[in-house]
Amino acid sequence: MISKKALLIAALCLCTTGAVFAKLPAPQLTEEQKAKAAEAKGKAAAAAKMAAEQLAKAMDRVADGYIKAQKAKGVTVKPTPIAAPAAPAPAPAPTAAAPAKK
Repeated sequence: MISKKALLIAALCLCTTGAVFAKLPAPQLTEEQKAKAAEAKGKAAAAAKMAAEQLAKAMDRVADGYIKAQKAKGVTVKPTPIAAPAAPAPAPAPTAAAPAKK
């Protein structure tokens, strides 16, 4: 038999699930906060670009070392040329849905 305590706990859980899944409103940013966020976004983009350039240079150094090591063994290595990735295609503009006819 189910005890009263277990039923009370189950009822409390059922009552509080709505509060748990409630969505909080988006915070309202001031102009100063928006400017600060834009500046931080720009700094992050610059840092990401710099990190990508450093990674490319490191990969080139490793490839050069491998090619030199293979050349010393007498093996000719032709690196596969890798083209830069193409920019993603822009998303098509959403069209307005036609009203349903009855």
